[in-house]
Amino acid sequence: MEELNLKPELLKAYDVVQEKDLTDMQSKGYLLRHKKSGARIAVVSNDDDNKVFYVGFRTPPTDSTGVAHIVEHTVLCGSDKFPAKDPFVELVKGSLNTFLNAMTYPDKTVYPVASCNEKDFQNLMDVYMDAVLHPNIYKKEEIFKQEGWHYELEDKDAPITLNGVVYNEMKGAFSSPEGVLDREILNSLFPDTTYGNESGGDPKYIPDLTYEDYLDFHRKYYHPCNSYIYLYGDMDIEEKLEWLDKEYLCHYDEIEIDSAIKEQSPFQEVHKIYKKYPVASNDPLEDNSYLSYNMVIGTSLDKKLYQAFEILDYALLSAPGAPLKKALINAKIGKDIMGSYDNGTYQPVFSIIAKNANRADEERFVQTIQSVLKEQAEGGLNKKALAAAINNAEFKYRESDFGSYPKGLIYGLQILDSWLYDDTLPFMHMESLETFQFLREQVETDYFEKLILDYMIHNDHVSMVTIEPERGLNAKNEEELANQLQAYKESLSDAKIENLIAETAHLKQYQEEPSPREDIEKIPMLKRSDMKKTAAPLQLEKSDVNGTDLLFSEMFSNGIIYLTLLFDIRNVTEKQLPYLGILKAVLGYIDTKHYAYDDLANEINLETGGMASSISTYAHSKEDTYEAKFEVRTKVLYDKLPKAMKLFEEILLHSEVDDEKRLKEILSEVRSRLQMSLASAGNSVSAIRAMSYFSETARYNDLTMGIDFYHVVAEYEEHFEEKKAELVEHLQTLIREIFTREGMIVSVTCDKDGMKAVKKAVASFKEKLPKKESEGQKAAISCISRNEGFMDASKVQYVSRAGNFKKAGFAYTGALRILKVVLSYDYLWINVRVKGGAYGCGSGFMRNGNAYFSSYRDPNLEKTNEVYNHIPDYIRNFTADERDMTKYIIGTVSELDTPLNPYAKGMRSVSAYFCGITDADIQKERDEVITASEKDIQKLADLVEAVLSQKHLCVIGNEEKITEQKSMFEETRQLF
Repeated sequence: MEELNLKPELLKAYDVVQEKDLTDMQSKGYLLRHKKSGARIAVVSNDDDNKVFYVGFRTPPTDSTGVAHIVEHTVLCGSDKFPAKDPFVELVKGSLNTFLNAMTYPDKTVYPVASCNEKDFQNLMDVYMDAVLHPNIYKKEEIFKQEGWHYELEDKDAPITLNGVVYNEMKGAFSSPEGVLDREILNSLFPDTTYGNESGGDPKYIPDLTYEDYLDFHRKYYHPCNSYIYLYGDMDIEEKLEWLDKEYLCHYDEIEIDSAIKEQSPFQEVHKIYKKYPVASNDPLEDNSYLSYNMVIGTSLDKKLYQAFEILDYALLSAPGAPLKKALINAKIGKDIMGSYDNGTYQPVFSIIAKNANRADEERFVQTIQSVLKEQAEGGLNKKALAAAINNAEFKYRESDFGSYPKGLIYGLQILDSWLYDDTLPFMHMESLETFQFLREQVETDYFEKLILDYMIHNDHVSMVTIEPERGLNAKNEEELANQLQAYKESLSDAKIENLIAETAHLKQYQEEPSPREDIEKIPMLKRSDMKKTAAPLQLEKSDVNGTDLLFSEMFSNGIIYLTLLFDIRNVTEKQLPYLGILKAVLGYIDTKHYAYDDLANEINLETGGMASSISTYAHSKEDTYEAKFEVRTKVLYDKLPKAMKLFEEILLHSEVDDEKRLKEILSEVRSRLQMSLASAGNSVSAIRAMSYFSETARYNDLTMGIDFYHVVAEYEEHFEEKKAELVEHLQTLIREIFTREGMIVSVTCDKDGMKAVKKAVASFKEKLPKKESEGQKAAISCISRNEGFMDASKVQYVSRAGNFKKAGFAYTGALRILKVVLSYDYLWINVRVKGGAYGCGSGFMRNGNAYFSSYRDPNLEKTNEVYNHIPDYIRNFTADERDMTKYIIGTVSELDTPLNPYAKGMRSVSAYFCGITDADIQKERDEVITASEKDIQKLADLVEAVLSQKHLCVIGNEEKITEQKSMFEETRQLF
């Protein structure tokens, strides 16, 4: 960690406004101000080599044209110093970044990068600073048209259409009822401030944005005096500050910019909003509305309140059996009760949402909420639930596990929760242990009850937002749009029509033309020598504990044991697989012998960092076999391990799955959450479904968490009374068959001291498990080849093609990893995203031979399928000189070397163990990547052709579009 002692010349450039010991994070914090430009800089200095930088701007929109979002997309399309058409994509292809993206929020736009490589980190900073301050958007209107919106007209007899990446992205976002609801909630509570507008852009209003208004938005807000610059990690801070000053900031003089986020005046009465959302033609109208009750909770500058309502969210609403959730379910108001506390805006919002409800229940919905809140405020709050919530929040805070996201990035975004609204308070929410201690001391007082009274009961800054389904709304909107476009066309003179045809052709030509070589070469790039030649080793030691395999990954884990029990499920028959998915949803969320399910949840969160179940398949890399495991995992401090094992025993051996009322509630919630996930992640869902036509592992995943699983859940939920006994019997049978001594393997990640405790605990736990009743045979899984179009109310498509190259006689090679980068950020990017207007595209090639190509929020269907058909031609004609190959290789190595937290490192080794992957295999793959040539890529054309020739297609998307192109499918049906 570096102390900041600025040289005299740097003190001339910067004021050091604040220095702070961030002891919770073992870091030092500095707040600086650039004297000439007025730029704000926050530095968090520590020993983390995963360095993070961002430049952000306060960007409050005054309308819903999506101008902030379109600017975010477009500034990364070339700049003065780096004039290539898409430096962002060049960096993705050829950087060792651990994070690279840009994000538009309701009141800010942020451009973050992260890398463990110092040279790479410096390159990323340079490209991003030049992008935001000196973008090409003023020189090339084509950038605005491509990423924002434009009219398209192919010939004079064709209809005019609208296209653009942001336009199509937001069409997809507005297709989701949850997306519609989230926006309406924010807009409803803040009608007089920037939050009353849609920063991402409403597709209805995006075409109102003119090129000049868009440029004016950039001119106004993208100035250093309106910027928030963040540096995190192990770096030479003085060097970075000097570079920022000399290269960028010193060229600007501070100006006056009014970008402050205004506070919404409180309401005098509840604001009621009613909106419609589109559903497919056969979707029900009854039990399909969303009711939401939404409250403004102070401001995010109240440090204690900011955290306290996270705790109340758990205790009142989010925990299994929380009183608000339970009361609404018992009153039969909605089948799934959700909610949130969003403290990422100036005035945080607490929402209570009933899904699968009816507008007629609105009054009962509000009365039930108010009744429960009154009861809780009068001493009904569950003190154990409060303590559990505080313990869980503190565990997560100390662990700092944000999955694949660098923790420095998450810290940086959290800093903006206070810094954006008060220049002097960047580190307010970085030091939370003191707040947790304060909140813990308040549990036995009336502190939380008073919060309910002050901010929830005696609060008129409330909105009641109801959104209702409407069949045919999509078609009606599309028809209205088509009529508007037709009227617009009819208003154009022949000369203007010819001009629009020419503009359409010109944009396509612009999109097809590669950037000049000299522009590409201006983007800084590492050399092959900058890459580590040696792959990170697997960390796994296999031992035996009384006949049970124990897989140990030894590493420092900050006093936490990451423990997973893996139970063999290869014998589970195909017919039983959906019940495995239901069992996963039930365990830990239903009464057990010694706990009611709400008490169980509190006990888990008091004693551990959480418990969860999952179903995993591990395809063998060299043989045509796979392992299937039911996994139950926890993370726990050493001294709490015995308690965690008792909780495992309670959940696995004493769950009362015959509690019919609770079972019905869980099914309703599972169905609801599946509807959300299947619709929002249509690219991965359709890819898995396409692979399920030929792959047992993909079929396994589809039956336990995909489309077929959804249909089984829906069937039981709709016909529960007739089928409940059958469901209970299935669940009880699975528990008896799966959770046995013989079927268990244990995985643990921690240090040697923790391992000693685990061995003892596992030996004791094993004795509690029953012996397997019979050995059984590995169950057969049947794959049925059928091309399907799944129709929903979306305005866009998710188009997937898949196949298996091993079955066609080809072998896996590391070059396929490079091909994925080449396709995802070159051929598919240009043809599906840039020219086609889809928000995203991708591909994947697995060691077991499975391969897929997919698109995300795609306005096209047949066109995208045609793009896939021409991939082999592109690969055969692929050309890349040494610089290009090096770029693709670096981008591939970046993915191979993603930093992992201790749990992820342990699971990497466990996965390799079950897949038969050795250190030698991983090193071979890396060598094949680093030494790959243009010819190695070209050789893959036949492999890809073999995959595509299997003609496995699955599409999820717009009902009208799929019906229109029905001939592409063997079967079309509703997704839900």
